[in-house]
Amino acid sequence: MLALKPADIKTNVLSGITVSLALVPEAIAFALVAQVSPLTGLYAAFIVCLITSVFGGRPGMISGATGALAVVMVSLVVSHGAEYLFATVVLMGMLQIVFAVCKLGKFIRMVPHSVMLGFVNGLAIVIFLAQFGHFTTMGADGVAAWMSGAQLWMMLGLIALTMAIIYILPRFTTMIPSSLAAILIISGLVAGLGIDTKTVSDMGSIAGGLPQFHFPQVPMNLETLYVIFPYALILAAIGLIETLLTLNLIDTITDSRGKPNRECLAQGLANVAGGLFSTMGGCAMIGQSMININNGARHRLSGIVAALFLLGFILFLSRWIEMIPLAALVGLMFVVSQKTFAWGSLQALRKIPRQDAIIVIGVTVITVLTDLAIAVFVGVMFAALVFAWQHAKEIHATVSHDKIGRKVYTVKGTLFFASTANFASLFTPREDPSQVVIDFLDARLADHSAIEAIDSLAGKYQQLGKTLHLRHLSPDCLELLDRAKAMVEVNEYEDPHYHIADNKLG
Repeated sequence: MLALKPADIKTNVLSGITVSLALVPEAIAFALVAQVSPLTGLYAAFIVCLITSVFGGRPGMISGATGALAVVMVSLVVSHGAEYLFATVVLMGMLQIVFAVCKLGKFIRMVPHSVMLGFVNGLAIVIFLAQFGHFTTMGADGVAAWMSGAQLWMMLGLIALTMAIIYILPRFTTMIPSSLAAILIISGLVAGLGIDTKTVSDMGSIAGGLPQFHFPQVPMNLETLYVIFPYALILAAIGLIETLLTLNLIDTITDSRGKPNRECLAQGLANVAGGLFSTMGGCAMIGQSMININNGARHRLSGIVAALFLLGFILFLSRWIEMIPLAALVGLMFVVSQKTFAWGSLQALRKIPRQDAIIVIGVTVITVLTDLAIAVFVGVMFAALVFAWQHAKEIHATVSHDKIGRKVYTVKGTLFFASTANFASLFTPREDPSQVVIDFLDARLADHSAIEAIDSLAGKYQQLGKTLHLRHLSPDCLELLDRAKAMVEVNEYEDPHYHIADNKLG
């Protein structure tokens, strides 16, 4: 890593401290969602953040315990207990390592920009909605109820003041990140005036020692694997998708390029370690990553500082951290949500193609209602189907006659599974003369369906006793042709040399 200038060190250290404070309520909340202890989430945030910051492929990105993973984990914890969760996290990490070793991170390029917009907007809404859980209080009967009266207005007032400080302070000074300043000012105000409002301590104690190595206490047999493997696979997929999409987003914001496979490897190592230290594992956190990037942090130091300070909170400063008003952290996350949402996409919806607008809205809604993995999968599949449908309509042919009177079809476009019907409709075997030429110089054969379409067309001309000449086919197409092989005119200087995507070719 390049040597940091003093100004960069200051920026990254202060940003790391801010991120560590923002990690506390999130880690506790997600641990409670997964029905494990608050320290399980805090230790996960520490281990995952530290390892990915040191070894990951995207400096400046923050990882930790996330809600996307917690909602999947809860059913496993309820049905089999926390020990099975720890074993699952270890297996999840192993699957992610395999993904990285196979260098599959490059496939994130297959995610269209419209899906990225939907992902960003969906997570921004999820971050926003997640904060409303802090607007509840526990009644004497043990049932949570919404705040009301003076308590609610005080909470709202502190949130508004926090947001105002974050937005306004940079106009006067950038000596300290405005988000950190807001947390410190609101905390001092609440403590100094004795204001009665919810604090971090209301979520649970964060006091603890160093995380201890603990091998998951589960039977090492196929029955256990049968239980944990489906969960591990889903968690690994969700973790990698959220991580790689967040990496892409930060790449765009910082005009730099991360290393997807290295980040996948680091995530896998972090989760293996997390499972062996009794944590819930994790992945990239878009909210905390945006806090870090917006503060100007671009180096690994920020993530390392965030992890170490988080551990310091647990070991030495729990009493003070538990005094931080939740309103300050909620206000910070509201700002993160606002800055994360791609507001320009709302105006662009009227200008971009209808199918892209549908993808943006669909991925956003599905992310909010279900989970990120399903949203991205649906978005990519829809985009792929739209692309195939539109590309299929682009194949056409021009008709002419050569010097000796043969009818010549000059095909243009891509011939693949979705365009074979349109391809067949271009020809009129019964009306055509006895000598016909089909020229593929400006066409591209993409798969085995294309070969079958040519063979089928050749069969029709043969049945009618007509002579068909196929010109400018690539050598691998010739290998796969059956009935039409004898009709190919070979010209090694003019024939294209692309390879079609067919499983018969190695």
